[in-house]
Amino acid sequence: MQQEEILQSLAVIEKQLIEEHDGFFVELLHEFRNKVLLFGTHFAGIDIRQDSRIIKQAFDVLCSTAPELKDQNCSLEFEELTKLNTPVSLFQSDDEVIKDTLSLFGTIKEIQKRNGVKACNRIIISNCRGEDDVARVFAMAKMCAWQGEIPLDIIPLFETINDLEKAAITMRKLYENEEYAEHLVSRGKKQTIMLGFSDGTKDGGYFSANWNIYKAKENITKLSREMGITVAFFDGRGGPPARGGGNTHKFYSSLGNTIENREIQVTIQGQTISSKFGTRDSARFYQERLISAVLENSLFDDSDKVLSDKDRLVMEKLSEYSLAEYQRFKSSDKFVPYLEKMSALKYYGKANIGSRPGKRKQTEKLNFEDLRAIPFVGAWSQMKQNVPGFFGVGSSLKKLEEEGLLSDCKNLYNSSLFFRTLVANSMQSICKSYFKLTEYMKNDEEFGEFWGWIYDEYQLSIEMLLKVSGQDELMQNALFLKDSINLREEIVLPLITIQQYALIKIRELEKKNVTNATKYSILQKLVIRSLYGNINASRNSA
Repeated sequence: MQQEEILQSLAVIEKQLIEEHDGFFVELLHEFRNKVLLFGTHFAGIDIRQDSRIIKQAFDVLCSTAPELKDQNCSLEFEELTKLNTPVSLFQSDDEVIKDTLSLFGTIKEIQKRNGVKACNRIIISNCRGEDDVARVFAMAKMCAWQGEIPLDIIPLFETINDLEKAAITMRKLYENEEYAEHLVSRGKKQTIMLGFSDGTKDGGYFSANWNIYKAKENITKLSREMGITVAFFDGRGGPPARGGGNTHKFYSSLGNTIENREIQVTIQGQTISSKFGTRDSARFYQERLISAVLENSLFDDSDKVLSDKDRLVMEKLSEYSLAEYQRFKSSDKFVPYLEKMSALKYYGKANIGSRPGKRKQTEKLNFEDLRAIPFVGAWSQMKQNVPGFFGVGSSLKKLEEEGLLSDCKNLYNSSLFFRTLVANSMQSICKSYFKLTEYMKNDEEFGEFWGWIYDEYQLSIEMLLKVSGQDELMQNALFLKDSINLREEIVLPLITIQQYALIKIRELEKKNVTNATKYSILQKLVIRSLYGNINASRNSA
């Protein structure tokens, strides 16, 4: 039975209760009707998400193996891709991921048939590089499932700094394309766009990711308003500041009305779900804060939310300098081996607690591009180093100080709620760091210098953030949050000490090539169990 049928039946029952039974039990009927209105017949809609590179591989397989396409050239440009609509009956592939990807559209169609369109009507393109990635999904939907109107929202997810910079250009090409514009009309002229705080920070560092996401939102908002399209931003916000977390209310209320905010969509993952929605009161409070942030931006003009040309110039410089320092850091030949050998990174997959595997490709060699954001940020958190939340911050502020622009940074801090929120969240990351835990690494033959590089940036970030904010200690303006962190650290630090001990002993056994001993297995279990405890006790560690 579809939602509409249930509501019609309830209307008949309501009328009967009022006319024949003096409205007895009608309040229970209203409560049930509200649940049906909110959740339909499916309780929650399913979002489908796949990486653009896998979608491209699946599209190529479809074009090369489907009998209906044997005489058709599928190496098409963007405009031709959006016009591709030849129905296909079958494809051939031995790759399970490719088969799953090509079967998605038929599966979505079946879910919609059984539970209504709202049960599953969104497909998210991870690592979206441009309009061609969207056009391929658009074409595959027509070829594999729907020959007419497509009851599906296609949501690009812009993640890297480069893709964020050109996001508005990508969206203009889509909006101006005749076929895609017609599709948007069928979807109520609404476009949802996802922005990846986690992978943005992993790619470009804290300042650069947040600033480029801010600019992308502004540019897309301006474009969408010009084109008469309602844009909804779907933020990939995890728990810690490095993944877009931190103070959610301050972040959204700081954006102002140059960024569309009639609708806020966020991802909540892992232990952050229980901390935000674990009780009725916490869930209500969190949602009220989101709603109030939207209302603030809609109803009030606040000078703290308007960036002047000078403010923007300072932010551009901070973004540029922090990006350069972070990219210099991550391009070090020690970067990936350090994470792989010295952190608990590889144990995220074994712990079976992440929403995704530790890396995208199950190859033996670990590459930076294949690292998932959750274990990437989590690995730094487990070492109590929290690199993604501050690395490049100190260096960029120091660079501006050397150029005689520190007073401009201070003015930006005092005048901009957006920048104050960035600073406050970075301070939170630093307060959750504890370098004494890994101080032994500075004497490590392979990674001693690399550890020192991280520690120097940590110290510099503390120094420069205090200078810019005018505070005497980190989080001076949010001591209640600092007390909460310190309280949790009493649980976390013993667990992490146990984990570091286990990792040290594991490395010793691996050097001796003794990996089949009972002791080795026990030590691995110690790492995993401490990983569980730290993630839950830290509240927003990954």
